[in-house]
Amino acid sequence: MFERLKSDIRCVLERDPAARSGFEVFLCYPGFHAVRNHRTAHYLHTHGMKLLARCISQLSRFFTGIEIHPGAVIGERLFIDHGMGVVIGETTVIGDNVTLYQGVTLGGTGKETGKRHPNIGNNVMVAAGARVLGPITVGDYAKIGAGAVVLKDVPAYATVVGVPGHVARINGCPRTQDGTPACAPEAADCSAIPDCPTIKAAESKPRDHIDLDQINLPDPVEMELAKLRKRITALESALQEQQEQKNNEQ
Repeated sequence: MFERLKSDIRCVLERDPAARSGFEVFLCYPGFHAVRNHRTAHYLHTHGMKLLARCISQLSRFFTGIEIHPGAVIGERLFIDHGMGVVIGETTVIGDNVTLYQGVTLGGTGKETGKRHPNIGNNVMVAAGARVLGPITVGDYAKIGAGAVVLKDVPAYATVVGVPGHVARINGCPRTQDGTPACAPEAADCSAIPDCPTIKAAESKPRDHIDLDQINLPDPVEMELAKLRKRITALESALQEQQEQKNNEQ
């Protein structure tokens, strides 16, 4: 129990530059309190004391602004930064070393029964205001951009942005909206490109690395517009060449 407590405190210190000490985390961090309260509520929920478990989760929600259903399964070292407005549904499964920011919803899409909430892999970051909805899977090391609405499975090492969410990057390589690599549209995947620098950079990172960068995210709409501008320029050049050839023939 004490090892898990120390682990939960340590993960906050590692990922939040504002955290000055473990004692400060223990006293002042609502995300830490919400996770600790959920550990108790989940134990009661799985041992048949569902009403008591729900009472604890609702009391925790009142004090922290974070709502976690007692039935949710949460792995080791979950860090909820700020946390206000975070909602985690009943059948959600969260892996290890996951980071959630304020306003994140891991929810359902209606009144379905059974499995209706997402599975979040290991070392995943979900930025502020993102919604991950339905019984989908977010792969290991994935990153969900701020405000994204994710309704489909997310591959491992992918970055998702937009509404609805689009995979904008895999393994550090930007992707267009049709899913092809922006750096080499003729390739099915960047792994097929010899000495691809983005793949090498991604593979050089430690396996427990958590990418918390929420600024330098590619925009798939902008990439599509760039492709369109490039295509228009090429067509205009071809049309001009044909017009000049026609004038010369006359």
